Amino acid sequence: MEETKTKTTTGDIIGSMFEVGAHFAYSKSRRHPTVSSYIFGTKDKVEIFDLEKTKGLLDNALEFVEKLSKEGKTVLFVAGKNEARNIIKSTALSLDMPYVTGRWIGGTLTNFEQIKKQILRLEELTSEKEKGELAKKYNKKELVMLNREMESLENIFGGLISMKSLPSALIVIDTKREYIAVEEAKKKGIPVIALMNSDCSLLSADYPILANDASMKSIVFFVNLISDTYKKNKFAGKAVDDDSSQGIASEDVKQKTIELKESGSVSK
Repeated sequence: MEETKTKTTTGDIIGSMFEVGAHFAYSKSRRHPTVSSYIFGTKDKVEIFDLEKTKGLLDNALEFVEKLSKEGKTVLFVAGKNEARNIIKSTALSLDMPYVTGRWIGGTLTNFEQIKKQILRLEELTSEKEKGELAKKYNKKELVMLNREMESLENIFGGLISMKSLPSALIVIDTKREYIAVEEAKKKGIPVIALMNSDCSLLSADYPILANDASMKSIVFFVNLISDTYKKNKFAGKAVDDDSSQGIASEDVKQKTIELKESGSVSK
């Protein structure tokens, strides 16, 4: 079987990155020292990424995603910023992967056994409610309290229900914003793949992708590439259903952006 190629075509990918505004960094005053060599220049006081170097980082990250996919590993998607929440959630669900799109709960990785108890409690209550058992066991006042508990647990831990053990990797949007998640991953030896802007430390991720992490179009573009790579290589060599093997085509970036517009975006 011919080996799947994860490396992107230079001309096409750089053109696509430019089209979605991936080249826009922040102002020089916000630049982290570790990313200096990845800056091409400045335009209107906004620094510009060298997209050829970004492509090299992207290829490296996608090769790791391919490896995770072929081994059937679980990845945890993390993004709390408004521009990324919807695409991260929809992508994680399409891959049947866990996600965090709200505030990161301290200890999610470093104290997973306690977090797992809360997840199991949510699953238990949800199952009993669906079977109609709660209504038989509790009075109205107790049901109100249980529904409130379920709502709270769902808001905090709903995206983690599919995470039965620690993930093999984190996919993060903006490591500076999600620094607690990144620190916990490092403590547990979990690799981090991250889309990050010029205000982030290059050392905060094992597989950094330096590009615009403040634009919805840019975020959608890179998340789709990661999703495509994972889906195309999932359990390579095994027969899979057509529906489960179909990736979100990268040309759907414009349509995805329109669908997610209600969540707001930061443009450059």
